[in-house]
Amino acid sequence: MRAVTWCGSGSIQVGWAPDPKILNARDAIIRVKATAICGSDLHLYGGCIPGMQRGDILGHEFMGEVVEVGGLVKNLAVGDRVVVPFAIACGNCYFCQKGQWSLCDNTNPNAKILEKMYGQSGAGLFGYSHLYGGYAGGQSEFVRVPYADIGPKKLSPGVTDDQAVFLADVLPTGYMAAENCNIEKGDTVAVWGCGPVGLFAIKSAFWLGAERVIAIDRFPERLRLAETFAHAETLDYSQENVFERLMEITHGRGPDSCIDAVGMEAHGTSLDARYDRVKHAMYLATDRLHVLRQAIYCCRKGGTLSVPGVYGGFLDKVPFGAAFAKGLRFAMGQTHVHRYIQPLMERIERGEVDPTEIVSHRGRLDDAPRFYQTFRDKQENCTKCIMHPFGNS
Repeated sequence: MRAVTWCGSGSIQVGWAPDPKILNARDAIIRVKATAICGSDLHLYGGCIPGMQRGDILGHEFMGEVVEVGGLVKNLAVGDRVVVPFAIACGNCYFCQKGQWSLCDNTNPNAKILEKMYGQSGAGLFGYSHLYGGYAGGQSEFVRVPYADIGPKKLSPGVTDDQAVFLADVLPTGYMAAENCNIEKGDTVAVWGCGPVGLFAIKSAFWLGAERVIAIDRFPERLRLAETFAHAETLDYSQENVFERLMEITHGRGPDSCIDAVGMEAHGTSLDARYDRVKHAMYLATDRLHVLRQAIYCCRKGGTLSVPGVYGGFLDKVPFGAAFAKGLRFAMGQTHVHRYIQPLMERIERGEVDPTEIVSHRGRLDDAPRFYQTFRDKQENCTKCIMHPFGNS
């Protein structure tokens, strides 16, 4: 089969890989009809996440058609159209039973590595390094889906393939980011980063009762989508002082909740952002933390800081004293996608959101090297790339 593979920092290629096979009675094989490039994939592309090996198949946002099932998979049949959550869950462990699917105890065969780094390991992830299990990803023609009796969700006929691929990660991730804020009617929410997760976090914040959402970015195409697609007020951090502007908007109190939808590769214009870039370039730091620091300073006392943006290592110069003094609440982590697919699919069917409105680029797997570079470098007004391994359906 054809697949997108990792070849080193800043290098991917599209080539031939072995067809996946059923290895366990709970497996299924999916023929991928649509797959997307996520901002988290760019962390792999940039060499920011350890544990990658040459030839690893990328991609954790995908949907498709079931072509084979193991003997214990009774909920799916050949021909079913499904979306697959990016986190792999067993369904039986303590965390799965609590609906904390991305914290599954049993799906990361390399858990001992993460236990040494973080104390404990969460679930295995598709296409996201050997730290998270080394599972082949979905930027390919076919993919093996383990625990297929738990993960893949059948799709309603009214949801298109391109709409469905958003249910694998970014739409649920944006929703969970907003849900983690415990938004009350009338709240003001600030969202850093107007990529796909940030845009869906804005939409979700309004669904959950926010009165005002302030979207912070510097790229015109993303700010435009924040206004037209998500109906937020926008703030260009390259032109305005973010702290001062947010204090002005909130009459000195600060936003009730702040969402960091940027994560480990944050950009900024301040001294601390330049400090981050230098340390990161010299391999003296794992993450660039400008947005996290700024959100801590901006959030109102007693407010909530929600972090859907991925962080990978040990953080430098985090103003935790400010967070403590202000009594901030933190909520973060990989998304429990299984929990959100059905209610968000219903919102798509009702016409409350069409996630494909943010798509800027569509193509085939062979377009992946160009798409990765274009998405990373914010060229061609790129906001989201979807690939169809077998052509448009």
